[in-house]
Amino acid sequence: MKIEEIRDPGSKQAIARKILEALRDWFEVDESREKYIEESAGFIFLAAKAEDEYAGFLCLKETGKDTVELAVMGVRKEYHRRGLGRALFEAAKKIAVEAGYSFMQVKTVQMGVYEEYDITNRFYLACGFKEFEVIRELWGNENPCQIYVMSLK
Repeated sequence: MKIEEIRDPGSKQAIARKILEALRDWFEVDESREKYIEESAGFIFLAAKAEDEYAGFLCLKETGKDTVELAVMGVRKEYHRRGLGRALFEAAKKIAVEAGYSFMQVKTVQMGVYEEYDITNRFYLACGFKEFEVIRELWGNENPCQIYVMSLK
């Protein structure tokens, strides 16, 4: 497995499209998925290659002078539980630290709402994120937004 930073906007979007369209259980809303793909062109973009194909990616977005957000991340199902997501996260964390950010945040659906997202929540907690806040109004009461944060210092 190899982690690389992708700089070409078109390549970023092509990789994001390939992976997010394979993950419709998590990215089922067409408009949201397309927004992630479109916006990925402007983010710090890391991709994981396994067996000569892209199997996962992660995007970082600056949300404040001291804060970066893990804006979107996807790993194809056949590569789950093989360390690829963790490797992407560790590479992203290193970049964020080197860039001088103090905090990293990530948003997902609150634990206990959907089984698929509980897997995602456990991943973020295992990476060292801490629960910060739940905002029900952001995505609606049926999809309460859990915000996790992590100190990078």
